[in-house]
Amino acid sequence: MPASPAPTLACRPGCAACCIAPSISSPMPGLPNGKPAGMPCPHLDEALRCRLFGLPERPKVCGSLPPSREMCGDTREHAIHFLERLEQATSP
Repeated sequence: MPASPAPTLACRPGCAACCIAPSISSPMPGLPNGKPAGMPCPHLDEALRCRLFGLPERPKVCGSLPPSREMCGDTREHAIHFLERLEQATSP
């Protein structure tokens, strides 16, 4: 019998680690050169939700980083530290 797919992990409300820790090199509204690592995306709202979600202006890289147990862990701090390490490991 084939293995069932892993359950989808939902984003943690008020986290936005993936919108802060990594750099984004592709252009987006207001940031033609992307954003540096550690800078909160200016398209986060007050509840730390993406205002570009579902819009064609949202960078493709944002949609390619789905939440996972390894990345998100149990806390926002875990997610930020995981993504900071990933950023450092993949920087040119």
